[in-house]
Amino acid sequence: MTTETTSSRPPETVDRVVIRFAGDSGDGMQLVGDRFTELSAAFGNDLATLPDFPAEIRAPAGTIAGVSSFQVHISDHDILTPGDAPNVLVAMNPAALRANVSDVPPGSTLLINSDAFEERNLKKAGYEVDPLEDGSLAAYRIIQVPMTSITLESTSELGVKPRDAERSKNFFALGLVSWMYTRPTESVVEWIEKRFADRTMVRDANLAAFKAGYHFGETAEIFGHAYEVPPAQLPAGRYRNITGNLALSYGLIAASQQARLPIVYASYPITPASDILHELSKHKNFGVRTIQAEDEIGAAGVAIGGAFAGHLGVTATSGPGMDLKAESMGLAVSLELPMIIVDVQRGGPSTGLPTKTEQSDLLLAMYGRHGEAPMPIVAARSPSHCFDAAFEAVRLALKYRTPVILLTDGYLANGAEPWLLPDVDALDDIGVPFAGAPNHDGEFWPYLRDDDTLARPWAIPGTPGLMHRIGGLEKQDGTGNVNYDPANHELMVRIRDAKVARIASDVSPVEVDGEPDAEVLVLGWGSTWGAIQAAVRRVRGAGKRVAHAHLVHLNPFPSNLGDVLARYPKVLVPEMNLGQLSRLVRAEYLVDARSLTKVQGIPFRAAEIEAAILELL
Repeated sequence: MTTETTSSRPPETVDRVVIRFAGDSGDGMQLVGDRFTELSAAFGNDLATLPDFPAEIRAPAGTIAGVSSFQVHISDHDILTPGDAPNVLVAMNPAALRANVSDVPPGSTLLINSDAFEERNLKKAGYEVDPLEDGSLAAYRIIQVPMTSITLESTSELGVKPRDAERSKNFFALGLVSWMYTRPTESVVEWIEKRFADRTMVRDANLAAFKAGYHFGETAEIFGHAYEVPPAQLPAGRYRNITGNLALSYGLIAASQQARLPIVYASYPITPASDILHELSKHKNFGVRTIQAEDEIGAAGVAIGGAFAGHLGVTATSGPGMDLKAESMGLAVSLELPMIIVDVQRGGPSTGLPTKTEQSDLLLAMYGRHGEAPMPIVAARSPSHCFDAAFEAVRLALKYRTPVILLTDGYLANGAEPWLLPDVDALDDIGVPFAGAPNHDGEFWPYLRDDDTLARPWAIPGTPGLMHRIGGLEKQDGTGNVNYDPANHELMVRIRDAKVARIASDVSPVEVDGEPDAEVLVLGWGSTWGAIQAAVRRVRGAGKRVAHAHLVHLNPFPSNLGDVLARYPKVLVPEMNLGQLSRLVRAEYLVDARSLTKVQGIPFRAAEIEAAILELL
């Protein structure tokens, strides 16, 4: 195949485009979205993605509940979000159109599989009349393509059954959009050949459909010309496309290598955290031991046991699993062992919206344990930043001998962006020494404290002379003996609290992006970072002054946060919850932090935050 268009007109250069692939959950929209993303990453575009999965595992085919979509924003410049709205919607059936058309601005392109717009499918989607014929889509540029028919025709000589051949129509759509935006296609061909090497008919059908879609774009006169989004001018270095769950997995591995500790990772399958287990299980060569536990409680127990044995104990889950792990986390606090608990947040409560994103576990992470059981909290802000956040969480856990909660969410976990590969040699050495000898008059006292960090010694079981007790009962400071004395209990509670509080002076101060005399400070945490930054850029582009600060450390807060908040007359806190961070900063710093909240299972659009900033201004 060639990447050159045969149209009589050269491609029109555009600086960015947002494309959304949408279809039934069995139409392979995530697959082709991933492939288009990889094509664009290899081409050199900056990009951000937003996969959207149906909440029902097997929703009826052709219904709105079963629609799956994948949005990708590609550009020739630095971007921060998957785009507020698609410029191109690829709709594989009526349900996909109905579920997504309200997000598409007038004047945008609707690329529609016209074969699917038959009476039966229209009724499933809730259409009384065909929207392609009733004038309701007059505000859009509509391109109707019989994708199913052409796919069947292109595969007819391969001996593939029609029903199986029809499944390749997603590759027809990918080929067509690849032509529309002059994507290099050789890597897709290679990927299909490799992915389906052991299923020759599937391989040949997908290749035929992909090429048919590309050639349809070349020869169909309905397009006029293709478009081109040039490569982005990004900082020099080696890049790869990466999702949040993958970056987090790599961050854990890098941290374990820099600490010279093997990983014991245990989890129970739960959306959207399961991919971390899948990825880590591939890296036994780095000393990673993975276990799929029988339940969430068992997974937390295995991670604690790994930490007791001198390993880096890690477990990951989502909101419902955090509920179940709460008692074990309290045990880890009492034991004062390093441990990482990853919470990939999703819509709740209960099962809630298992495939949708939310930021509603912050207060759970802060207070969701019985007794006084403080734990440091680190939050990632973008898919690639999940690497750095994981590394930082491990650093704190090891240095202060404490369990640490690492917060991401479904948007970060499944979203993708280019990642500038780090210089591994430049990563910090975060190794900590194990206890090797008695430390108090010939005895080993497991709760003697480091003067700076208040961390207790970490002794590997079986080390001669270092026998000690562990368990959930309160320990005596120093000796570690079980102790029920009221004064000792209060002392231990205060020591554990002070140990976490000392982290505030060991983390980077809050950095403010913007003028110190701005009227509004936008304060964010987690995955709102991209939308906030994009909104702030727009407001500044209009000549107005606004500042942005984003928190990675949420417990304890950085030591300068109070001073930062006091400098600004107005503070806006966008969150995908009902105002959890705003409650915390109002209580801690007595500032009038105003909430901008959203709990729809989808991320903020930059325009929503821009409007809120302008209203405050």
